[in-house]
Amino acid sequence: MDKHEGAAKAIAMAVRQLYRRRESYRIFHGSTNSTRPAHKDKVINISALSNVLKIDPVAQSILVEPNVPMDKLVQATLRHGLIPPVVMEFPGITVGGGYAGSAGESSSFRYGYFDQTVNWVEIVLANGDIVKASKSENPALFQGAAGALGTLGITTLIELQLIPAKKLVKTTYYRTKSVKDVIELLHKETENPLNDYVDGILFSKDHGVVIIGKLTDDKPESVRQQTFSGAWDPWFYQYAQQRTESGAQKAPAVDYIPTAEYLFRYDRGGFWVGLEAFRYFGFVPFNRLTRWFLNDFMHTRMLYRALHGSNRSFGFIIQDLSLPYPNAEEFIGYSADDLNIWPLWLCPLREIQPPTFHPSTTIPGPDSSPKPMLNIGLWGRGSYDVQTFVSQNRRLENKLAELGGRKVLYSHTYYTEKEFWAFYDKEWYQNLRERYWATTLPTVFDKVKVDIENFSQRTSRLHWLVSSWPFAGILGIRSAIRSRDYLLHRHPSWKDSVTLRKK
Repeated sequence: MDKHEGAAKAIAMAVRQLYRRRESYRIFHGSTNSTRPAHKDKVINISALSNVLKIDPVAQSILVEPNVPMDKLVQATLRHGLIPPVVMEFPGITVGGGYAGSAGESSSFRYGYFDQTVNWVEIVLANGDIVKASKSENPALFQGAAGALGTLGITTLIELQLIPAKKLVKTTYYRTKSVKDVIELLHKETENPLNDYVDGILFSKDHGVVIIGKLTDDKPESVRQQTFSGAWDPWFYQYAQQRTESGAQKAPAVDYIPTAEYLFRYDRGGFWVGLEAFRYFGFVPFNRLTRWFLNDFMHTRMLYRALHGSNRSFGFIIQDLSLPYPNAEEFIGYSADDLNIWPLWLCPLREIQPPTFHPSTTIPGPDSSPKPMLNIGLWGRGSYDVQTFVSQNRRLENKLAELGGRKVLYSHTYYTEKEFWAFYDKEWYQNLRERYWATTLPTVFDKVKVDIENFSQRTSRLHWLVSSWPFAGILGIRSAIRSRDYLLHRHPSWKDSVTLRKK
């Protein structure tokens, strides 16, 4: 704690100096899981805040700094027979990112967003003051900073609530044959108190799978554990597709997956986005041998670095979109017709009370109370022409608004400022900024907007060259290799993640 307090005071001092000069800043964590183009502003480097400080097995809580990634967090808690209630499926996502962003996963139908499992946080305000926020202490700040992308201050310490862990997750795959069926079954399974995890995948309009997870210590002796972290293991989405490919099986398929393996089952291949790397370099076949050979590059930490290094975030639709259940089928039909992107990830979310920057959906009409949501992961290729790509995104945003949905703000956002604040409570947010000295910081809109005019003006021959095939991909690979070296040095636990999951 002495080391942490020293680091927090140093950060506070740097923030205070910028505040006195009325200079804005952004926060550097050492990595990012956002797909938004980077901004070039002054930064406060908090990458050293990456330590697990204390675990209390009796209170079932853990005290961590914000840059602790999910795999390190799970590794620490499993030693005490505990796990976080909500674990983001990408092991490189950090605790601070989960609090400041909108992290909803397959247990969020029960526990809500990741920040709803946080007991309290320590925040360096924009004037350099260090304060604690919880439901009882600075409650307005505690609620407002969750999902506000660091625009109300810098989170430097977090206490998370934990739950008892078990060795395995009994995983059941239910095949569905229509979009309507998969949505209805997902909604039904969220009401079953015996389910710990619920999510789904739509491979096409007539092939879906609802995946139910239940924590357990019991497994039939004759059944082999299924893993997904080894280089020869299948990517999870492919495995789920194969397990439900035909209607031959008379009963749902069942697996027993080690708990940490289950929590990070989508890491290899980044769900299925890693397939685009093979499509980009069309001469590389997509098969078990090439996935084994290129396995180091197919983890999400590497894929994110490659995406940013290649400057190819334009041209790919990478969006998470949350809608009321009754409107999800219409939205999926629209996206299928306009974008033809498959598979789709489906993740049920508990309702959340506004004001908030989390997706909080209502059904258009007289009943404006918050409703449970279905998050749709829409990840695939869009147009490489910038203007066409922007049009695709604008149509997507308009359709989402029409159906009472909201997007997760890690992604490309093309709303005008007026449109953006029509979705969120600007007065509530502005009052928080004034109350907690944050008016010198970028707003949430400042952080999420895509400056398309500036991007379109990058027309030099050099920029055209590095953005074209195959140079963009080569730059992405270079960035990923540098990322791998950095991660092995900075996060030793990363190279041991396979061992962790098998334990």
